[in-house]
Amino acid sequence: AYAAANAAQVLGTAPDRVVVDASGSIIKNVKSVIVPNTNHLKGIPAAVAAGIVAGKPEKRLEVISSVTPADIEAIKQFWETREIEVRHVDNGFTFEIIVTLYHGDSYAKVRIVNYHTNIVLIKKDGQILYQAKAEGESEEGLTDHSLLNMADIWDFINTVDVSDIKEALDRQIDYNWAIAQAGIQGDYGANIGKVLLSTDQSVATRAKAMAAAGSDARMSGCELPVVINSGSGNQGITVSVPVIVYAKERNVSRETLYRALALSNLTAIYQKTPIGRLSAYCGAVSAGAGAGAGIAYLCGGGFEEVAHTVVNALAIVSGIVCDGAKPSCAAKIASSVDAALMAFQLSIQNKSFLPGEGIIKDDIEETIKSMGYIGRVGMRLTDTEILNVMIDQADINQD
Repeated sequence: AYAAANAAQVLGTAPDRVVVDASGSIIKNVKSVIVPNTNHLKGIPAAVAAGIVAGKPEKRLEVISSVTPADIEAIKQFWETREIEVRHVDNGFTFEIIVTLYHGDSYAKVRIVNYHTNIVLIKKDGQILYQAKAEGESEEGLTDHSLLNMADIWDFINTVDVSDIKEALDRQIDYNWAIAQAGIQGDYGANIGKVLLSTDQSVATRAKAMAAAGSDARMSGCELPVVINSGSGNQGITVSVPVIVYAKERNVSRETLYRALALSNLTAIYQKTPIGRLSAYCGAVSAGAGAGAGIAYLCGGGFEEVAHTVVNALAIVSGIVCDGAKPSCAAKIASSVDAALMAFQLSIQNKSFLPGEGIIKDDIEETIKSMGYIGRVGMRLTDTEILNVMIDQADINQD
C-alpha cells in the first residue's frame, strides 16, 4: 500500500494496469491476510488498490489509516476493474516490493527493500527521480542490534531511567491492549481468544487468550493500530499483551510493568536479529519466549530464571513454521505463550532442558545463535517450499 501510494502520487493519474514484483516472503506473508479499511479484501491486490485509491504516503506505515466509506467502495471498484498482476522475483532480497503503475504509455515505479518504508527507487517514464543504494541483507538504515546480549539487556532493564522508555511503552500498552479487547469483543478469525476463555479463566489462559484475540483482530481486518516488534504486529502483540495480563493480575507498579515490557521486547528483538525479519521460522516463537522472560521478571525471577525460561521455550516450540499472516497466527501465538509459561514453571522449579539435548547449547547466548542459524540458513529451503505449496507450485506427490 505504501509503495502503491507513492507510485500513484508520482504517476499523477489513475492507472490502467498494475504490476507488483515481490520477494517470496512478501507474497507468503500477504497472500491470506485481510487488509484493513478495505471491507475484508485480501492480499497484495487489495493492499495495492487501497494505496492507489486512498493512500496518503506522508503517513508512512499508517498510509491507509484515513480511508472513508466512499474510499472503500472506490477501492473495491478499482480491485474489480483493473488488472493487478503479482509476480514472484528473487533479486537476493528477503524483503522486496516493486510496484509499477501504468497509464497508457506512461508509468511510475517504486521499489522498497529490507524494511517497510525503505524506498530505494522512484522512477517515472524512464527518468530516475530518486535512488538509494540497496544494501542487500545487511538491512542498512535499521538499528544496529549487534550489541545485544541477555546479560546487558538484563542490566539495562534493571537500571534504565523509565522516563526514557515510558512514551514508547505507554503507546504499546494502550494500542495493543485495545486491539486485544477488540478481538475478545468482536467476531474475528477463528475467535481463538474467546474459545480459550470459554473453558478457563486462569491468568495463564487469559494471557494466551488476550494475545490470541489481538492477533484474531489484526489478521482479520481490524482497523486499530498496533505497536510492532521486529517489523511485526503479531509479534508486537505477543511480547506485550501476556505481560500486561500478568501485571494486572499481580497489581504491580507501572514502573515494574515498563521494565518487564522492556525485557520482553528486547529479548524478542535479540532472538530475531540473527534470524532476520522474514523467514520460515514463526516469529510468534521468539515473541512468546520474550513474553515469558517479561512474565518471569514480573513474578520475581532473577536472571537465571529468565534465561532458563527463554531456553526452555525455544526447546519446546522452535519448530513452528511461518506460512504467512492469516487467522491461524492467533493459535500459533497462543501455543508459543503457553510454551513460554510452561518454560517459566520449569525454571522456577530448577528444571531445564540441558546443553547437548537437541539444539540446546551451553548457555542462552549460544542457544539463541543456534536458533538464528536454523531460522536463517537451515530453513531457507523450507521457506521456498512453503511458498510453492501456498501458490500451488509444489509437487507434493514426490517420494
